[in-house]
Amino acid sequence: MIDLQLPDKKHDEARQGEALILAEPKGDGKKLYIESYGCQMNFADSEIVASILAETGFETTGDYHQADVIFINTCSIRENAETRVRNRLSQFGVEKRRNPKLIVGVLGCMAERLKAKFLEEEKLVDVVVGPDAYRDLPGLISQVEDGHKAVNVILSREETYADISPVRLNSNGITAFVTIMRGCDNMCSFCVVPFTRGRERSRDPFSIVQESKELFENGYREVTLLGQNVDSYLWKQPKAETVKIDDLADDMNTLTGDALLEALSNKNELPEKLVKKDE
Repeated sequence: MIDLQLPDKKHDEARQGEALILAEPKGDGKKLYIESYGCQMNFADSEIVASILAETGFETTGDYHQADVIFINTCSIRENAETRVRNRLSQFGVEKRRNPKLIVGVLGCMAERLKAKFLEEEKLVDVVVGPDAYRDLPGLISQVEDGHKAVNVILSREETYADISPVRLNSNGITAFVTIMRGCDNMCSFCVVPFTRGRERSRDPFSIVQESKELFENGYREVTLLGQNVDSYLWKQPKAETVKIDDLADDMNTLTGDALLEALSNKNELPEKLVKKDE
């Protein structure tokens, strides 16, 4: 069943700065501590980051004093979010003076917008990575270990991380989030998202349905489909049928369980067919 939700675009204040962990570290491998700020997309991206680094032997920890790498996944929408991140970086700087081998990095929208300040002017961090470059994190960490600063804030027109199965961090085992698209094309005067997350590109529907199916099979009861503007979801391939958000909803309806569809922006674009599904 598709349950259409049109929530206000509010950040969950209770989750701001939450340290995401899969489980308590089991071994003596490298430890990753990652805090997230901003919208649910950032929290979902942190799960992607954890999954990428798990492939190279990193475990997540909820105690930054134990960490080999500290990442802050950031938001650039609100000034107080930036202030909060800078305060945290100062605190992590104290830990870095205690442990010079500690790697501190900034991910996400602030990284995209303020890379020069972090690396050159304020010298607060070792790694600056934008939301489309998380696949490069293992290599960037290696650069820092070799004594160099590392940065990749290049935006992509293709990256959707469709082939990466996110580690479900701090999961309640009931609700999971699946990202179906990235970026935004609306260019609203009050919003920096098109400049920090790039242009819209949609993930292929086959991987979305498969990931959701696996979640339901693993006991989850609700899947929330995420994107900056999910109502403009569009998957086009040569010599193939075009898939829009209402078509994706039809595909999701074939699954067992509840799929919660969040339209995070521009509700005027929501197809009438999909609105009728919720009536």
